[in-house]
Amino acid sequence: MADRTPAYVLDSYVFLAYLAAERGGDRTREILKEAIDGNCAVNCSVINLGEVLYIVDTERGITSAQETLRLIDQLPIAVLPASREAILAAAHIKAGHALAHADACAVAAAQELDAVILTGDPEFDSVEQIVKVERI
Repeated sequence: MADRTPAYVLDSYVFLAYLAAERGGDRTREILKEAIDGNCAVNCSVINLGEVLYIVDTERGITSAQETLRLIDQLPIAVLPASREAILAAAHIKAGHALAHADACAVAAAQELDAVILTGDPEFDSVEQIVKVERI
């Protein structure tokens, strides 16, 4: 039986750390390089992407948010749509765990893909029994 390519789901915390060259950004760079080399798949929910852009826009303005989106679009990351099924799964996860809606979308994506969530957000402590979490 062939080994399955590892998959990751990035939350907004990871994107912001990567973009600002903060603690944990180096691990994100390693994973993105692995994705470029074809050794893993990297994903994010469009909801988490929206959260990143909202935060950048709020802190630095629309021009920075647009530049951030251009940068993210160049990375080897599959942006997962907010389908009805994904949103309903996230709603169920949020109903049973103490975490934000966007974080619940990341959990739903990770469950669907059997992926590891890459994060530095302590909110993910509440879901470690239902999904794999790697801390940056």
